[in-house]
Amino acid sequence: QLQLMESGGGSVQVGGSLRLSCQASIDTYRMAWFRQVPGRGREGLATIWDTVATDYADAVKGRFTISKDAARNTLYLKMNDLQPEDTAIYFCSAGVIGRSYLFLSENTYSVWGQGTQVTVSE
Repeated sequence: QLQLMESGGGSVQVGGSLRLSCQASIDTYRMAWFRQVPGRGREGLATIWDTVATDYADAVKGRFTISKDAARNTLYLKMNDLQPEDTAIYFCSAGVIGRSYLFLSENTYSVWGQGTQVTVSE
């Protein structure tokens, strides 16, 4: 059974960097990162197929990098130049539902981690 666990969140100042990790219990090809702030749905940030095919939301393109270590079944999100609006709970996801191709939509995934908090302050 696929399970996900995020780590690496924390508090940083504006312009700082963090790297989030997501440990998967089994190998899975399609994975993604989302974030959520109170009162809003989950926002898709980045997705990856296997270890090389990536796509990003405009809000993070050029600042965030998704990658995966297949040998360790671990997904990463390197976040640079963090801004206060990046403050959120960050989730990794996997387990594509049906034949959906909307890989940055929260409705596409059936398995989620518990989330890790990222706080960016002035």
